[in-house]
Amino acid sequence: MSTSKKRQILVTGAAGRVGTAFYQAAGADYDLYLADKETSKLHGLPHQLIELDTTDPKACLCACQGMDTVLHLAANPNPEANFESLLAVNILGTHNVFQAAKAAHCRRVVFASSAQAVEGYPLDVQVTPHMLPQPKNLYGVSKCFGESLASYFAYQEGLPIIAVRIACFEEFMAGKAETARDMSAYISRRDLVQLLVRCIEAPLATPFAIVHGVSNNRFKRLDLTTTTQLLGYAPQDDSFELLGFNLMG
Repeated sequence: MSTSKKRQILVTGAAGRVGTAFYQAAGADYDLYLADKETSKLHGLPHQLIELDTTDPKACLCACQGMDTVLHLAANPNPEANFESLLAVNILGTHNVFQAAKAAHCRRVVFASSAQAVEGYPLDVQVTPHMLPQPKNLYGVSKCFGESLASYFAYQEGLPIIAVRIACFEEFMAGKAETARDMSAYISRRDLVQLLVRCIEAPLATPFAIVHGVSNNRFKRLDLTTTTQLLGYAPQDDSFELLGFNLMG
């Protein structure tokens, strides 16, 4: 392991879109260990690479050794996925990573949940972290499982975990047609990276928390009150402004 005084961060699913955004923007601030089942997209980066199958508990334990924080992004992200395709990575893999982080005495896990955990609420309802989960698909169900598992590991096993309900992480450009739901759920690249950094760095008053990953959109699908209070998250972008909507005129 590195002798640097920077935090050592294990990023699972590092080759995905969220992992890529994180290591590109925050890579200089941490000693990153980029883990993925397929690392070919990560070759040539100035970070340690780990080929990791999260369904292998021994491999997860080895990857977590010496880590300060685990940023657990590895998942099947398809909202239309069936249960069988979600079972291995989203269910078993999440358990293995949490169990390994606990056994390796990691300081914290940041778990990538999803707005799909509450997407079953009507679109005119702004969801708070304290409302009951209401998934609209089996992918959302798998993220509800991850949140419940995180709560168990935090309160019963002593492993602090923050679950981040990442919403619509897409590129928005002026003139592009977007649905009202996606505009209200949008989170920009810089806001998402800031949020993940705050999840890693902010002191916690409770072992487990659910926080919301949206930008400072004029209308927000997910309420940010608790998230900003808990983490000091200060999103910079607004999807309505990015798309050229002038609601004042």
